Amino acid sequence: MRCPYCHVDNDRVLDTRAAEGGYMVRRKRICNSCQRRFATTEKIEKLSVRVVKSDQTREPLDREKIRRGIERACSKRSIPSATIERVVQDIETDIYNNYESEVTSAQVGDIVMQHLTGLDQVAYIRFASVYREFDDAQDFIQAISNIVGKKKQH
Repeated sequence: MRCPYCHVDNDRVLDTRAAEGGYMVRRKRICNSCQRRFATTEKIEKLSVRVVKSDQTREPLDREKIRRGIERACSKRSIPSATIERVVQDIETDIYNNYESEVTSAQVGDIVMQHLTGLDQVAYIRFASVYREFDDAQDFIQAISNIVGKKKQH
């Protein structure tokens, strides 16, 4: 690793720690030449899963797009941002574990809804109303009865 200050390739690792649930490693280093400290991160390179949209166009899976949708659904709910981050990580992990190269946008939406069901019922309904394009109150009633039915089964 080249030192960002003197550009000499001669350093040693002082500390190594796992980050982001073990998917990244942070290393504190010291340059043996100029004695300055710096940090590096190593992250697993994932083969990008592409999302096939309803019009058959394809785009890379966008973690931030998933996060924005969940944050909108959880707006004004008492859900900590760390919990939202964990849910986004769990969704991303599910997708990478179950789909090798492509996943449909419908499948992504279903996975998000599965995770929101256990997180917050109001957030689930909010997300479902946009994702499923609810047209009237009957659509809301059906979604609510699905949640109530699942809750009674447990």
